[in-house]
Amino acid sequence: MTPSFFSSQEPSGQGRCRDRRDPFDAPGVELGHKDGRCSFESIVAKYELKDPALLRMAKVIHAADVEADIDTDPIARGFEAIAVGYSLRYPEDEENLAHQFEVYDALYVWCRLQVARGA
Repeated sequence: MTPSFFSSQEPSGQGRCRDRRDPFDAPGVELGHKDGRCSFESIVAKYELKDPALLRMAKVIHAADVEADIDTDPIARGFEAIAVGYSLRYPEDEENLAHQFEVYDALYVWCRLQVARGA
């Protein structure tokens, strides 16, 4: 498996940010499956993200990605089906991610709506 890369910006110490690419969702990397977390949760934890919609999204992605927890979220099986379908359609990691980002963006917007509704 070729690791994918999570792009972020971090302070350079000179009043501006520098781009950074960290490998994720591969065995043995910091932003992979670790301590019961899926890769997305590892990203949320490392960068101390607190957005309630991202936290809701992390629950969906965790349940879809961790087989033992698939039924802990009501939309996880559908999200897993979509992710597997994209993986079959686009087997190269970077192409797959490029196409799936729209799905993740849509999930995030849905999660924002759920949080706003108090669900």
